Amino acid sequence: MKNKTRWLIITVIVLALVAGIWRALASKRVQKEAAAAPAAVQTHIELANSDVLTANMREITQGLAISGTVKALNYAIIKARVAGEVKDITVREGDAVVAGQVLARIDPTEYQRRWQQAQEQAVAAKAQMDIAQRQWDSNQSLVAQGFISKLASDNSLASYQGAVASHKAAIAGADVARKSLDDATLVAPFAGVIALRAAQLGERVGIDAKILELVDLRQLEVEAPLSPSESIDVRVGQVAMLQLEDRPSFVQAKVQRISPSAQTGSRSVMVYLRLDPQQGLRHGLFAKGTLGLGKHQVIAVPLSAVRSDRPQPYVQVVEKVGERFQVAHKNVVVGVTGIDLAQPEAEPLVGVTGIAAGSTVLTGQVGALREGLAVTYTTAPAAAASSASAVAK
Repeated sequence: MKNKTRWLIITVIVLALVAGIWRALASKRVQKEAAAAPAAVQTHIELANSDVLTANMREITQGLAISGTVKALNYAIIKARVAGEVKDITVREGDAVVAGQVLARIDPTEYQRRWQQAQEQAVAAKAQMDIAQRQWDSNQSLVAQGFISKLASDNSLASYQGAVASHKAAIAGADVARKSLDDATLVAPFAGVIALRAAQLGERVGIDAKILELVDLRQLEVEAPLSPSESIDVRVGQVAMLQLEDRPSFVQAKVQRISPSAQTGSRSVMVYLRLDPQQGLRHGLFAKGTLGLGKHQVIAVPLSAVRSDRPQPYVQVVEKVGERFQVAHKNVVVGVTGIDLAQPEAEPLVGVTGIAAGSTVLTGQVGALREGLAVTYTTAPAAAASSASAVAK
């Protein structure tokens, strides 16, 4: 019984091994047959209207990427011109002011007293001058009559001239004291909006301490640094389309001024572009966009539509062959790259030669397709072509 059981177990093990080997060989055979079988070839693709566009003759602007900061043409930091305690501040951030409006006052008590003192000194000097003048006039008569010497007359003249000089000095001192008193009142140098209030009531400030910041939002410009090589092609009057703080909308700016020299250290050349007045523009915003350097009339397609996975660049077009549409590859020569200033938010365009105006071009989002692949549209071909033309325009 023991021998029979042993042989039975051995037989079961051998059969299990044989079955496993057979299944492995069968699986490999199936894999080889699957690999040897020809792959299914795609013969048809369906496209949406947004997958195609019409390549037309268009005006594109060759551009230079720029970025910079929006700054007010008139911007002032209002500082204390005299030291003292801030007695009054009449404005806060965001308040609109007019030229000459009183913005703040520094305690004028000390400066009023100094002005009064200077005025009294000027009055005293005037009295001394009058006395010296009468003395000199009297001595002139006495000299003519021979009662006093010429030396005494000259001395009285010198005293009179000294008194005149002292009077003028006293008047000048009074003017200086009056200016210090006037400087205790801070006024707006131009109309604008308060951007910053840096001092508070009761605070004691020194000379040149910042009190307020004032900006005039009616005239704004973008200060953009360029490398010396980029600045060579920039001219006054060129137009740029800019985005402010990555907003989807664009604003137009025009080159107003160009710095005549490169900055020390950074070697950058500053270019100033005047912004058209618009609601919501603020001093200090970040701006970026494209500065138009030159315009070209070319057959234009989106830059992504030009494929470079072959030795020569090409575009994929849809051609009508008989009664059906199919994909064709057209080699092209790439020209200038730029943007359409009428649609600055659109993809960059590139001028190409090698395709005819009116050709239906596949966009870059479609990807690479086999040449000769049959094409159908989600709508009628006529409607698709019309929609593609509208997208291109």
